[in-house]
Amino acid sequence: MTNKITSLFNIQYPIVQAGMIWNSGWKLASAASNSGILGLIGAGSMYPEVLREHIQKCKRATDKPFGVNVPMLYPNIEDIMAIIVEEGVKIVFTSAGNPKTWTSWLQERGVTVVHVVSSVKFALKAQEAGVDAVVAEGFEAGGHNGREETTTFTLLPMVKAQLAIPLIAAGGIATGKGMLAAMVLGADGVQVGSRFVASTESSAHINFKDIVVRAKEGDTQLTLKELAPVRLIKNKFYNEVQELYKTCPTKEELVALLGRARSKRGMFEGDLDEGELEIGQIAGLINDIKPVADIVSEMLTEFENAKQDIASL
Repeated sequence: MTNKITSLFNIQYPIVQAGMIWNSGWKLASAASNSGILGLIGAGSMYPEVLREHIQKCKRATDKPFGVNVPMLYPNIEDIMAIIVEEGVKIVFTSAGNPKTWTSWLQERGVTVVHVVSSVKFALKAQEAGVDAVVAEGFEAGGHNGREETTTFTLLPMVKAQLAIPLIAAGGIATGKGMLAAMVLGADGVQVGSRFVASTESSAHINFKDIVVRAKEGDTQLTLKELAPVRLIKNKFYNEVQELYKTCPTKEELVALLGRARSKRGMFEGDLDEGELEIGQIAGLINDIKPVADIVSEMLTEFENAKQDIASL
């Protein structure tokens, strides 16, 4: 399968494994790249030297292209970018910030830059900043999300109509049928997050993987919009947030309740009561934990079968 995305990243299939905090270490990224898709290390949950270690281990585990996802709202951004260049990483996905800040600097050093957006407005700003491709991520996605609450299948055609650079769809995509639907609506490739959380190679705690597998329709909700909108599995912490909302809290009160390291506590340490459990709505379709290679193979088989089914209509 050859198209704009496979050519841009020099990969076999137009699928990107999302760089998710506390889930996407070197084991997941290298397994994804070895499966013919683009693996991403999630730098958002890593101190600079921890990121360096993951990059070095990933280079030893795969000879295929891989990249790093960098949320620009985190501290130590200068150190993180320097390490990425020093270690020879050639693909960076940026998010949660102004793409103008780092795009030219990275490209001048031979790095392909992709920016994640949640609206047409920010897609055009990313294109104006000179990025090589855009990820358009819908409201269904897990973790930190856009404020507009535009769903993936509404966002995609609107972005496609105005974008001249390659487009990657994200949010609510975990199957081959979902991949085909996104590409019918104009995507050149897809970014998959939640499905890879429930993989053998994910660095998430087994408690978190298990609750993702058990999640059903309606078990996730977007909340904390006053801080940074985040989609969570409903648990004790989520219920405490909702109780606080009944008092019309200030931003400071929300910050105080959130505290520090909630996402680490939930996803990496496995505290299902007090931790943030970030996952997408598509968790309702995830029913097992399996190796990345099997997930990719099943997606591609379903994609091809779905194409044949559509052709027969």
